[in-house]
Amino acid sequence: MSQETPLSFPSKTAYDSTQGCVVWQGECANDGAELMAFMHGPVAARLHDTEGSEVLHEHLRGLSLTGMGQDALEEVLAAEVPETRDWAAGEALAEAVLEAHHEVELPWNNERDKRNPFASLPGADIVGFQRVGDSHRLALGEVKSSSEAQWPPQVMSGRSGGLGHQIDNLATNLGTIHQLLSWLLPRVKGTEYQAAFNAACTRYLNSGRRDLALFGILVRDQEPREADLKVRGGKLAGSLTAPTCCCLIALYLPWPITQLPQAIGQGGAA
Repeated sequence: MSQETPLSFPSKTAYDSTQGCVVWQGECANDGAELMAFMHGPVAARLHDTEGSEVLHEHLRGLSLTGMGQDALEEVLAAEVPETRDWAAGEALAEAVLEAHHEVELPWNNERDKRNPFASLPGADIVGFQRVGDSHRLALGEVKSSSEAQWPPQVMSGRSGGLGHQIDNLATNLGTIHQLLSWLLPRVKGTEYQAAFNAACTRYLNSGRRDLALFGILVRDQEPREADLKVRGGKLAGSLTAPTCCCLIALYLPWPITQLPQAIGQGGAA
């Protein structure tokens, strides 16, 4: 098998429903070697920003350093703080699943914007593009993780922090859209993603701010039930209209969410 074959999230669909322009589905992960390969590969790369770390290491090792400087460099590189928080691991899993199965491209890793390794960043969890034929549209989304034995869990509701409210905000709040586009442009300008940014913004504006893909990802370690997403999906279907596309996805893990960072590890071959 070619090493270039992309890894996938091995799962079995527990439910899959559509109402209007909203789809909601539950995916139960299949425990085993394929799942661990996905965790150790693309999920670990997102969680630990493998690409960004490699670029930094290569650049610093190319400096004209003395012996003392080389020793200091190795100490700094060895002091990298790994991300071990459950919710951050959940976000990395969601990002990897969207990239692998939903034609989503995420040109920037949010880990690079953290000045404090223990900080969280405001704004949308998912900011990128979705491929549509030979074009792109904006892809925005939010991620929640919950071990609560309640269907739906509390993270799905709430006036400000609930997943449903956050998705609706991404669709309608112009201040949020302005902030996200302002954040994204300098990170893609002059890169291979600039054309995608231009195409996505053109589609969004020419459609009267409706042509975009919205994602809500719920990471769970409880029994799969459609009640996790059905109510929220129905409410969003009542407020969103085509060509907006909204996809709610529940990812059901075979082990507790608290074990997710350990399952991902530091990356490398499975």
